[in-house]
Amino acid sequence: MSSAPPTPSTPPARRLPLAGVLRLGRPSEIWFKPALSVVASIAPPAFTLLALGRLDLVMYAMAGSLCALYAHNRPYAARARVLVWVVLGMLGGVGVALVAASLTGSAVVLVTVGALLAAAQKVLCDVTRVGPPGNVVLTFVSSASLFAPQILAQVPGHLALAAATGAWAWLVCMAPALVRPHGPERRATAAALKAAAGYADTGGTGEGHARARAAGYAAVQAAWQSLLSTGAPSRTRRALERLVVRAEVALAAPTQAEAGRLRAWAGSLRGTGPVPEAGLPHAAADELLGVAAARPLWSRLGPLTPLAARTALGCALAGYASLALGIGRPYWALVTAASLYQANIALTWSRAVQRVVGNVVGVLVFLAVVPLAHLGPAALVLCCLAFSFGAEVLISRNYWLGSVCVTPMALLITEFAGYQEAGTLMTERVVDTVVGALVGFVAAVAVTNRRAGDRVERALAAADRAREHTARLLAEPDPGPMALESARRGLAVALSDLRATADAAAGEWWQRALPQERVVLAEQSGHRTLAATARRQGLLPDRDPATETEDARP
Repeated sequence: MSSAPPTPSTPPARRLPLAGVLRLGRPSEIWFKPALSVVASIAPPAFTLLALGRLDLVMYAMAGSLCALYAHNRPYAARARVLVWVVLGMLGGVGVALVAASLTGSAVVLVTVGALLAAAQKVLCDVTRVGPPGNVVLTFVSSASLFAPQILAQVPGHLALAAATGAWAWLVCMAPALVRPHGPERRATAAALKAAAGYADTGGTGEGHARARAAGYAAVQAAWQSLLSTGAPSRTRRALERLVVRAEVALAAPTQAEAGRLRAWAGSLRGTGPVPEAGLPHAAADELLGVAAARPLWSRLGPLTPLAARTALGCALAGYASLALGIGRPYWALVTAASLYQANIALTWSRAVQRVVGNVVGVLVFLAVVPLAHLGPAALVLCCLAFSFGAEVLISRNYWLGSVCVTPMALLITEFAGYQEAGTLMTERVVDTVVGALVGFVAAVAVTNRRAGDRVERALAAADRAREHTARLLAEPDPGPMALESARRGLAVALSDLRATADAAAGEWWQRALPQERVVLAEQSGHRTLAATARRQGLLPDRDPATETEDARP
């Protein structure tokens, strides 16, 4: 166990910064995949309905088409399963919304149903890590369905249309497997190699080394999860696994890693060329491939309880406030609130600022393009397609920039059912955005997450147990390669979880000060043990046994 005293070091920050909230980042490496997929999924159904003169049904068609935004980071075997569940989840939410809309005209009841659906969608998406875009798209679709004029007899037909377009979206997302069947695994492995190279550049002690190390281990875990979800092992998967082990070794001993070589391997994974053969330092290392530690699904439910409560309360209050102001589309305020909730208060605040700025700018963009959209039904469809593409191109750079395209698209969608007065639409959108963001953030502050500190303590205990177990194996004369590898990866997972838990807790309010010193000491001793373990496995050059034993100690 760590010998550091269990005294807290600093109280949690309670500032709400604006610096950097709107700063643009680098675009996602695969920004074009969801952008092209969503256009390919929306266009055929939309133009078919245009030809049939039934643009009033486009909303239900888009419910299924928007499923094409999901799972682009998953290997195709896993993507096929995930997309099925996304489509089923979308149908479930839309089905509940349409039935509710057909049974009652009470806006208060409909907002309540929408808030409960939003909370359920938030929990399910977070616990299964389905995203991006996570729960927001599902909440948008189900909430809009709540306020669509509906009778019970129409529900099966509308759900059938959503299911058909969901099936088409599934085919669109699976189509690239015919050209590059191992593309997602190759990208995940390349990301792990580049992250490890970034940590190697710091030498393990330079500026930003702790953040680079945490990013490196997170990327390695993501790569293992990707590789282990591909089904039966193949030659390509084995070669990729060796590269991920190389990334792990670089994280364990950054001073002995060749950052340039790691980046060269990452670059060679682009395209469809052969995977470079990165031989491991000793022959038995091949036995280690495929061993990974993972947290059970149920263990991720506990931390999501405050998020679920915040989502349900914030969405309900935002919808009620919109109704009180006489706004005709309270689901806009509800969806705004649902989009805010992140891992802690600090991140929720940042998302609130981004949402408001993006929506206000997006309303101005709508004002500029609405004359073009009103040229005819085909122009309206083309404008929606352009904005759906633009949203996916821009949103990875910053959420507010993507919202600049999402907002006019949402406004134009309302016109598929009939002409809407532009000034009224714009006013309602701005008011609902401000109301949703304000009420949603107040709900996040009101629903405290006092257990964040307890989760840090549990993560500390788990990391200490994992380190002690690994150190005991190191002390044995012949611990066995599989046992040692399993312990090493278990310790890596525990340390990664510790850092993520501590970062999330640091952005929460109304809690006791966090044991930051103990977290840092636990990370330091844990990473020393990881290095000693990698050396014992023959993945690093040998050192003096006394030094190796010292490395394994806290």
